[in-house]
Amino acid sequence: QVQLVESGGGLVQPGGSLRLSCAASGNIIDIFSMGWYRQAPGKQRELVAAITSGDSTNYADSVKGRFTISRDNAKNTVYLQMNSLKPEDTAVYYCNTAFRPLLTWGHGTQVTVSS
Repeated sequence: QVQLVESGGGLVQPGGSLRLSCAASGNIIDIFSMGWYRQAPGKQRELVAAITSGDSTNYADSVKGRFTISRDNAKNTVYLQMNSLKPEDTAVYYCNTAFRPLLTWGHGTQVTVSS
């Protein structure tokens, strides 16, 4: 069973940057479209960024122009570069297959944007 391990979260001031990583235990990220999701307190989990096997990317309107998704197939790792962070970006961030999560969710990584 493929496991997903997210890392790179933390506390950052508004306007700051973070880079999240998602390491998969199996060779899947070059097969499936992969995505980053987030869940804020009291809200549903939402897909914020996706990358297809052909390296096409899609972003939620709320993060477009600020977040960049990428991947390293050799490392079985997906990244999310987050710039110009806002307090409303505060959430637990998870990765999974994009559009339709097929894998067991990892523990996620907490991102807190606050002054």
